[in-house]
Amino acid sequence: MNTLPHVKSLDDIREVLKVLPEFSQSAKQQADAREPQLTKPEGSLGRLEEVSHWVARWQGSYPPRAKSVHCNVYAGNHGVVARGVSAYPPEVTGQMVQNFINGGAAVNQICATFDVDLQVHEMALDQPTADFSKGPAMSDEDMAEAFFYGMTTVKDHTDLLCIGEMGIGNTTSAAAVAHGLYGGAAETWVGRGTGVDDEAMGHKIAVVAESVLVNKDAMKDGLDVLRCLGGRELVAMAGAVVAARMKRIPVLLDGYVCTSAVAALEATCKGALDHCMVAHNSVEPGHQLLCEKIGKKALFDLDMRLGEASGAVLAVGLVRSAVACHNNMATFGDAGVATKD
Repeated sequence: MNTLPHVKSLDDIREVLKVLPEFSQSAKQQADAREPQLTKPEGSLGRLEEVSHWVARWQGSYPPRAKSVHCNVYAGNHGVVARGVSAYPPEVTGQMVQNFINGGAAVNQICATFDVDLQVHEMALDQPTADFSKGPAMSDEDMAEAFFYGMTTVKDHTDLLCIGEMGIGNTTSAAAVAHGLYGGAAETWVGRGTGVDDEAMGHKIAVVAESVLVNKDAMKDGLDVLRCLGGRELVAMAGAVVAARMKRIPVLLDGYVCTSAVAALEATCKGALDHCMVAHNSVEPGHQLLCEKIGKKALFDLDMRLGEASGAVLAVGLVRSAVACHNNMATFGDAGVATKD
């Protein structure tokens, strides 16, 4: 497998983004050649066909595989929570991590259903990032450390990677990152997160708008935005996505927080997310707009907004079905079925 570079600064990350591997033309050609031979009308499996080809292209081999699937959940705390932007206190992050470890969270049940290996990574929960409404959330060094840590969590010999997060206050961070990347009105990007009331919602919007203005001069590209307005768990997800690209592992992205975090990569280097698919549309109002900004169409929409990679893992069944159809369906020739004239 590819050896991962030890990034120590944002400039190191920028250099890595310049040399990300492209998809395999050979695997693409083989998938394209097999698809018309399968016993079905052309295009009749819709996006399942797209999914199976995507897996093959980015794994860089043929036929595509979907057996060894891993889910990485990253947990972090945010200093901005002190501004009253969340319905829950920051202690809940650590409590939910323990719930993951004990097997009691939703993502545990979905992982068990689809035989997905779950790993939970705590990101210095006792050291929240700085309050980004007053200045950058992280230093260059702190962000690089979190990014590299995320890179190291991606296991070799993985067929498919699901990523997600847990962190009280991180929908505020996600909204701030999206607002910092793409502008517009702050309220466009802010949702209710864990369920704040109307008064708290207005306050959350104001904090997001204020935070982007406070950090405006320090944000020259997407990585700067992520450093100033993100959190350690957001940065770790971005690092994992880059490592997956280098290891030729397709990635299923979860909801708003996850998509916002990795959008910073796409904003810095176009094409950085070509090996990723967005699993689902979050109820968070900014998520669909964010998907449009990065050129992604979610695989499904079930009105979910939980986070913790729940939507990404749920999409594993869809990906496995797509791969099984592509690999195992009979061809017209094998089945003795006539093709259309």
